[in-house]
Amino acid sequence: MINLDNLNVYKKYDPQNMLAHIHNVPELCHQAWQMATTFYLPPDYSGIDKVVVLGMGGSAIGGDLAASLVTGEADMPILVQRDYTLPSFVDDNTLIIASSYSGMTEETLSAFGQALNTDAKKLVITTGGRLEELAQEKGIPIFSFDYKAQPRAVLPFSFIPILNFLQRLGFINDKSADLDEMSVVLKQLANNIDESSPLSRNKAKQLAYSLFGKLTVIYGSCITNEVARRWKTQINENSKAWAFYETFPELNHNTVVGYSYPPELAPNIFVVMLKTRYLSQQILKRYQITIQILEKSNINSCVIEGLGESRLAQIMSLVLFGDYISYFLAILNRVNPTPVEAIDFLKSQLGNK
Repeated sequence: MINLDNLNVYKKYDPQNMLAHIHNVPELCHQAWQMATTFYLPPDYSGIDKVVVLGMGGSAIGGDLAASLVTGEADMPILVQRDYTLPSFVDDNTLIIASSYSGMTEETLSAFGQALNTDAKKLVITTGGRLEELAQEKGIPIFSFDYKAQPRAVLPFSFIPILNFLQRLGFINDKSADLDEMSVVLKQLANNIDESSPLSRNKAKQLAYSLFGKLTVIYGSCITNEVARRWKTQINENSKAWAFYETFPELNHNTVVGYSYPPELAPNIFVVMLKTRYLSQQILKRYQITIQILEKSNINSCVIEGLGESRLAQIMSLVLFGDYISYFLAILNRVNPTPVEAIDFLKSQLGNK
């Protein structure tokens, strides 16, 4: 098996340097916040009563994280729409945020095209492409950034600006202090789990070995629901491996009944539960009882806890931990974490009409 303490393996299996993008996450978060702070928002955008984020994959997850983070604070619904169609409830009190790294995501372009025929407020997050062209033609504000990477590697630019915009429009409290704390927490975490940290004290490397050769299932709850989704998609795309995610308390009403069969699967499944200090006592009880049920079915599991005081630091520390896990798994699988050949093939076939 590959030795993750051997730094040469990263050069061998990561020629496009996905690792550098993971290293950059703390700094990119600050950069995205600063850019968003000076970004022009039309004054009438403060009159909205709902937000719809249009996006797919790595461009959509930022909206998911923002929505889960501010639940209970923002007095409005925030929906992430992963589809070709626009929700029928969109009206002139809706803020549409179209997020596409390339600006060429066909589902996002389709829904945004429909949005152009409404009186909804509109905003675009992109690096260019057709989405930027449409926004320019209609005089729609464009949050544009220049960072070359796979869409999943630019999470700070799909997440942090939305948080900043919600704050500036008066829907959530000032998150500046939380952002500063998060930055410190992420840098400390990276020092403990990056490739230079030895296996003996590196929890990310240790967990990657535990997940190697296994089907990973991630459980989240409340503000970690979308972090669980992020773990799932990072393992899919970086590690080129199967992974699934589910959420408490819903999984206790169905999933726990299905642990027993087929019994041959049990040794090949590993459940990771994401936990924060903000979970209720009742949810924490569910974690404990679910672990017991898993043990009875001979399924291995572990709990990973968020770090820091604020909700922002808690979820982003779990996100970064998951990003490193997916990266180490890619190396253990002896695959390049950057390319997504199956997605490229699918897109090429969709284009052959």
